[in-house]
Amino acid sequence: MPPVPTPAVAEPLEYHRLARTYSAYRWFKPLLVGLIALGLYLGLMLVLGIVFVIVAVGNPELADSMDSLELAATNIDLSDPVFFVLTLISLIAMLPVLLLATRMMNMQKVGTLTSVTGAMRWSWLGTCMLVALGVMALSFGLSFTIDAITGQGATADFGAPDMWLILILTLLLVPFQSAAEEYVFRGYLMQLLGSWLRHPAFAILLPVPLFMLGHAYDIYGQLDVGFFALVAGWLAWRTGGLEAAIGLHVVNNTVIFAFGAIGLVDVSATDSDLPSLIASMITTIVFALVIVRLANNRNIQRLSVPPAPVPVPAPGGWGEPGQWNEPPQH
Repeated sequence: MPPVPTPAVAEPLEYHRLARTYSAYRWFKPLLVGLIALGLYLGLMLVLGIVFVIVAVGNPELADSMDSLELAATNIDLSDPVFFVLTLISLIAMLPVLLLATRMMNMQKVGTLTSVTGAMRWSWLGTCMLVALGVMALSFGLSFTIDAITGQGATADFGAPDMWLILILTLLLVPFQSAAEEYVFRGYLMQLLGSWLRHPAFAILLPVPLFMLGHAYDIYGQLDVGFFALVAGWLAWRTGGLEAAIGLHVVNNTVIFAFGAIGLVDVSATDSDLPSLIASMITTIVFALVIVRLANNRNIQRLSVPPAPVPVPAPGGWGEPGQWNEPPQH
């Protein structure tokens, strides 16, 4: 496979426009990336399904779990470790097939799906996760205090079945599941739309309904998911990468599944209410405001860096020292 073409755009680009950074870009290539990724994903799910069935045939306990999973379409139970693992792995699998499809099309560097620097900014990701953890701690602490005062709060059950197993699986799988969803919805889809439409509003808003369709909640839950997707997309554009969205997503899901493991939250619930929606929206807004303030203070890069000028010898000779020509526009 030939190497990815070098950058050919001499102007800085925002995150949602990074697909146009490389000379190999053609309007249809980002779409082909998605189609290839979908084909790879379906093939991978088929292989994993066959392997799971073969293993289950020789394992009575696993076979019994499979029987209980037949009701999953109407009775989702994420407190079941088997269903928990299968659900998260099916989501995690979106990430490697997307990265592989991007590499196969040889259209852009895989790292540009992450940020305008072409790589994960790990220190910034850690900061975003700490902010998310602090904001959510305040939010849940206030919520639990109000529930305790009103007598409506749940009681933690540290002897719950499979508590430790669920907690371990949460720490191992949720970060990858959350990152996979961000790479698909705030990474690939934003850059797909951004390669066609210059204004960031299209790249931020249009993936939101697709993200909502992937969550089977009632109207309040759907509005909550949609608002999260809106803010996450805006932060990806505003901070030049996925770190803020991934940080919030990872911390949010990890905390919820951890609380579910000790019985404080029903992780399989599909219904919500207006107070929960308002509390979640306020939490997300506070997180976004803090992140933007920190990004400004730390001068977090939000535009791609133009390629450096290339020295070109003058006609008929090597030119004068310090003579540079800009690379050609494509």
